[in-house]
Amino acid sequence: MKDQPITLNCNGKLLYLDQPAVMGILNVTPDSFYDGGSYCTESAILHRCETILEEGAVIVDVGAVSTRPGSLQASAAEEELHLVQAISAIRKHFPDTLISIDTYRADIARRMVTEYGAAIINDISAGTMDNRMFETIAELNVPYILMHMQGTPENMQQHPAYNDVMTDLIRFFTEQIFRLRQMGLKDIIIDAGFGFGKTLDHNYEILNGMRQLEIFECPILAAVSRKSMIYRLLETDPQQALNGTSVVHTLALLQGADILRVHDVKEAMETIKIVQKYLRYVLS
Repeated sequence: MKDQPITLNCNGKLLYLDQPAVMGILNVTPDSFYDGGSYCTESAILHRCETILEEGAVIVDVGAVSTRPGSLQASAAEEELHLVQAISAIRKHFPDTLISIDTYRADIARRMVTEYGAAIINDISAGTMDNRMFETIAELNVPYILMHMQGTPENMQQHPAYNDVMTDLIRFFTEQIFRLRQMGLKDIIIDAGFGFGKTLDHNYEILNGMRQLEIFECPILAAVSRKSMIYRLLETDPQQALNGTSVVHTLALLQGADILRVHDVKEAMETIKIVQKYLRYVLS
């Protein structure tokens, strides 16, 4: 539990992080690593969104490009088409929803915010895949999820290496956050990028060192849901990784995570409730 809760201005709506929040994943791609192809029709999108909200998530993170290891970049036109379909439907049926857009393209970020009311931009590349992203985000003045990735989705798992993974992450975030602050952006969310250019050991070293990221005084997002750091360790697959995900969510919360980005909202909400109860006794 942090001493000073953080408030984010999400395109005119305030998100008060007095306790950890859940971001529900809505992938409208045919090839995402866990649920690819499940939400490609309007009815499926709306049903998924309704489930996310009913189970307690405060943010719906919509992505239209798969970023699984080895994936190739989809075209901007294809990404935009899928996003417009999804967000238009959500806006019509769930108008008060806080929508995050999972994109690394500045033009798409701009259109989704200005024309469709998206509230947060979630960029896996932290501005490294589109050199106009930072200036675009600064102009839009919406919360920006700054994620660390070594390489690109196509090559990021080809022998990732660090001098010291936490030191390298802190150096990276220091540089990127300084640039964004110089541009006037206030609301920055840090994502260490579990699974994005990291070995299994790198991921657990980051999990153990997450509290070091509190030096930036930004909300910390943990995106570990059903990832290979869980299912490969357990020698299973993404479909059987829910129990392991809940365990890693617990560890991330104990290491200061403010937002969990998840496939399974109900289970994440239960994890938060238990950890919050536990921490009240630890800190009393």
